[in-house]
Amino acid sequence: MNNLEMSEKARPLLNAVIKHIRENVDPITEEFYRLGEGRADRWSYAPGQLELLETAKQKARDNGLWNFFLPNAETGEGLSNLDYAYIAAELGKSPLASESLNCSAPDTGNMEVLERIGTKEQKEQWLKPLLRGEIRSAFAMTEPDMASSDAKNISTSAVLENGEWVINGEKYYISGAGDPRCKIMITMVKTSPDAEPFRQQSQILVPIDTPGVEIVGPMHVFGHDDAPHGHMHIRFKNVRVPEENILWGEGRGFEISQVRLGPGRIHHCMRSIGAAEKALDLMIERGLSREAFGKKIIDLGKNMETISRAKIEIEAMRLMVLKAAKAMDTLGNKEARIWVSMIKAMVPEKVCNIIDEAMQVHGATGISQWSPLSGMYTAQRTLRYADGPDEVHHHVIARAEVKDYQSSNARTDRARSEIATGRTRSGV
Repeated sequence: MNNLEMSEKARPLLNAVIKHIRENVDPITEEFYRLGEGRADRWSYAPGQLELLETAKQKARDNGLWNFFLPNAETGEGLSNLDYAYIAAELGKSPLASESLNCSAPDTGNMEVLERIGTKEQKEQWLKPLLRGEIRSAFAMTEPDMASSDAKNISTSAVLENGEWVINGEKYYISGAGDPRCKIMITMVKTSPDAEPFRQQSQILVPIDTPGVEIVGPMHVFGHDDAPHGHMHIRFKNVRVPEENILWGEGRGFEISQVRLGPGRIHHCMRSIGAAEKALDLMIERGLSREAFGKKIIDLGKNMETISRAKIEIEAMRLMVLKAAKAMDTLGNKEARIWVSMIKAMVPEKVCNIIDEAMQVHGATGISQWSPLSGMYTAQRTLRYADGPDEVHHHVIARAEVKDYQSSNARTDRARSEIATGRTRSGV
């Protein structure tokens, strides 16, 4: 658990990823977003945008830099979670890097589910084009009228009628559903309302163009609609999909979530390390390039200490993320859930603080469209809700800790009792 070194096999891949981002992604990023400005249809890509991105994707494929996120799988490189942690941190420094390597959320989680538990037909229809980077996908779980942090509350219903699931309900903040390339949603539904609480939910594949799927519009995050990716508000009105679209069988929605959410949470935290490093670089660059009150900004107030604290926090977070990744590799996703909850509760909050400090050093520019920091902050602040809010993860951690303490005390009490009983019986 404490050997957190990257494997020798993965080191050349990490170097190749860094080179790919520097040579093929960074040079197109500004132009990609410039082309998208002022487009008539916000929920499309402007001419030339996808061509730029596809060029970077093809270069990644040509160099074997593709589908790194599936640990111990035949698909892609089959990297360990620990090895991928090092690579994902580099991806977090660039807004286009992950997609250029086909390692973007929510596709990564959806592909992992299909890879692990999908039927042959489901893999043929949906996994293969996702693995080739030809389509995008979404995961539809959160509901506007329910406290969705408790997934038992999910109320979107799916009833089996004549070999079809009939789905009715409402979802919101469905990330990626605005992208015109999004073709499939894995949808969390209630299929068995009379079963025990953790057997009521199922997950069903719903093509986004199925009749009855109504994309109401985008939810905004700090006033931004994040077009064309989007975080969509969706209604399901008598949506009919074939019975065989269910994943892994009726009532197994929570089990599937364990397959999906553990890796998804750690991938977010891995990329967040890169975002924090990027924010620190921007903070230092700004501090060295501007002067006020006769000094460089970096020398004013406590800015040097701010930089120091940011570096310390980044390295502490990195060690925690690597430890969580190693736990997943050695213990398995279920047993490592406490480690994953620890980093999910810690990392986005601390990265938010680092980005906030970087914005402060930038002055008004730091919260403007001239700097990437405001968008970075928005993404990290949103991550404190995504895949479980902070409070849920703190509860998971504390509950396990209390349970361990009680078990340990119970063992101690038993041992003391046995010693005392033995003394009494021996007449001592």
